[in-house]
Parts: sequence; C-alpha cells; structure tokens
Amino acid sequence: MEYIILIFGFVIGFYMAWNIGANDVANSMASAVGSKAITLRQAILIAGILNIVGAAFIGSHVTDTIRKGIVSQDVLNDPHVALIGALSALLAAALWVSFATWKSLPVSTTHSIVGAMVGFGVITGGLSVINWLALGAVVLSWVISPVFSMVIAFIMFKVIVRVVLSRPDSFGVAFRVSPVFIGLAIFVVAMSFVFKTPLGKNLSLSTPMACLVSVVLAVLFGFLGKKSLLWFQNVRTGEEGAEGVFRRIQIGTSCYVALAQGANDVANAIGPLALIYFLVKTGQAGATVPVPYILLVFGGIGIATGIAMGGARVIRTVGERITTLSNTRGFSVDFAAATTVLIASKMGLPVSTTHAAVGGVMGVGLARGLEAVNFGIIFRIMLYWVLTVPMAAATSMLIFKFFSFIL
Repeated sequence: MEYIILIFGFVIGFYMAWNIGANDVANSMASAVGSKAITLRQAILIAGILNIVGAAFIGSHVTDTIRKGIVSQDVLNDPHVALIGALSALLAAALWVSFATWKSLPVSTTHSIVGAMVGFGVITGGLSVINWLALGAVVLSWVISPVFSMVIAFIMFKVIVRVVLSRPDSFGVAFRVSPVFIGLAIFVVAMSFVFKTPLGKNLSLSTPMACLVSVVLAVLFGFLGKKSLLWFQNVRTGEEGAEGVFRRIQIGTSCYVALAQGANDVANAIGPLALIYFLVKTGQAGATVPVPYILLVFGGIGIATGIAMGGARVIRTVGERITTLSNTRGFSVDFAAATTVLIASKMGLPVSTTHAAVGGVMGVGLARGLEAVNFGIIFRIMLYWVLTVPMAAATSMLIFKFFSFIL
C-alpha cells in the first residue's frame, strides 16, 4: 500500500510543480513581458530553462518535513498517517494553486502548502498542534510584502523620473548613470543569492563578507554593463531612448528571479514528496529529510512544464492588467520585489515573492496616480491571498478523510 501512495505522490508532486510553474512564473517574467522587454514566448523559454537549472543545481538537498514550523512534528509519529497527510497536503495545495491559475490570479504557492499542512495537522492532532504565532506571521506577510515592495518601487521609479526621464537628453543621462542602476541591481541580486537560495546558504558567508563580495560585484558589473551598452549606444542611439537602457538591465533581473524561483519554490512540490519517499523507504521521518538529486530535477522539469503550458495566464494579469508598464517601471518592480524579499528575510519577517511582485507593480502604477491602477483586479488578487490558507487547509482535511477511508 505504501508503494501505491508513493506512486500517487510522484503524480501529485509533478502536478504541484506544474502549478508552481504556471502561477509563480509571473514573479519573474510578468514585468518583463508587460514592459515589452521580451516577448511572452521568450519569457516562457527563459524561465523554463532557468527554473530547471535553479531547481537542479541550487535547490536544497534537505527539506523541512513541516513547512515553516507551523505544525508540530508530533503529527508525523504514525508513519501511515504521515504518508496520507503529506499526500493530502500536496494534492490540496496543488488544487488551490490550479484553481487560482485558472482564474489568472497570482497566489503564494508557499502559503498554499502551509495551509494544506495546517489542515492535515488540525484533523490529526487538533488545534493544539498549530503554532498560531507562526501562522499569524504568514497572515502578516499579506500586508508586509506588498506594502514594502510598493513603497520601494514607487521611490525607485520617482528617482528614475527625476534623474533620467525628466532630462532633455534622457538617453545620454541613462547611459552615463547606468553603472549606478546596474550596480544597485547586482548588489541586491548577489545578496539575495547568498541569503535566499539553498546553495548560497550553504556557503555560510557572514553578513559583512556577503556585503563586501556584493559591493565588489556591483562595481565590477556596473562598469562592465556600461561597456556592453556601448554597442547599443552606437547602433541604436535614440531609437528606444532611456527605456532601451533599462530594458537590458530589466532582462537580467528577471532572469535572476527565475533562477531563484526554481531553487526556492521546488521545495513546495518536492518537500512533501521527499517526506513520502523517505517514509516509504525508512518508515520514519525527523524534522528534516534528505532530498535525492533526481527529485530536484523531477521538480524542476515539472515547474518548467507548467510555465510552458499555463504560465501565460498569470503573466498577463500581473504584467498587463494592473497597470501599464514600461522598461523603467519594470526595472523598478523587479528591484523592489527582490529588495523586499531580501530585507524582510534578513529581519526575520515572512514574505512572499508573489505578493512583493504585485506590490511593486502597484507602486509604479501609483507613481502615475490612482487612476493608473486597476483596483478591481487588485482586490480580486488580495481576496485570493486571504483565502489561500483556509481554502488549502479545508481541502486538505477533506482529502485526508477520503484517503484515510480508501488507503
């Protein structure tokens, strides 16, 4: 029977990975597509490749058995119950993300699996097994992530307008100050890589050392980036103006977010699957379980498949339906989302890249006035954020009861 559950686990794990790709690809590529920096087809191809690379080579080989420490480890004492619970949580989270993707709305896949594990915990151990303080922190992230990102994106875009776009020779100014903006982006990317990816955490760099390395890389790539723009200046001077300079920077930041997405989000699909796999193999599970390399590749392929088959829906919502994006606005969104996730994570605050990306798009929209933002779609997105944990939990409980009856 356990091997039947394991087979189900692989099928549902791939389904969850598929949904992660279809929904979360908007985090990295929506602003680039919305600002016309790249086409939708190019975005899907780039994101698919980078997610596989991120999952396979940067993804963690160890995963928490209970995501975010919200549910007590005691619920895993009975191996058979733990197997059914992990399977139920995986399917419940996948169904909710799938429904949100069908509605073309971005939701947090991490919060989906958290909600599903809460449902499993409540139905097996009661309310006492839930760490309500940690769950409250997840609720706080519905506000923290978008507000942080919105403010940063608003400020960054206003700076770009004042320093670059308001000048008569905006292209020349953009070219001259490009090392500053490239350097800022590289600094945040480097710091995020060290502190927000499994591989980076394994390097165990201290914060001062990480800052020093990031500053050196920022200065180096800032000036190298300006050199690479010389060809662009000589061949296409004035054709795209300042927006063309930021277009190239934005593509780079979007690629990093896609790489990090594969490294970080693969755990949302492969974590419960690794737990099922480990329970079948050993009959027990601790606070963490090892993740075989083949499972990371499996998850990465699942994410890439979801990007290719279903990613366009949520990309269009975030990139086109909230506000009109340009390359300077798109750069501001990417910078704000990455900075928000980095700062909040270092402060120990719970954040969601999905929420940060949406907040960043709102920020650049508000920089043009309230009328520039489609608040109708914003309210729908926020409603789904609020529903994510309770809906995933309720679905997980129902599925657990069904699986307990038949397995």
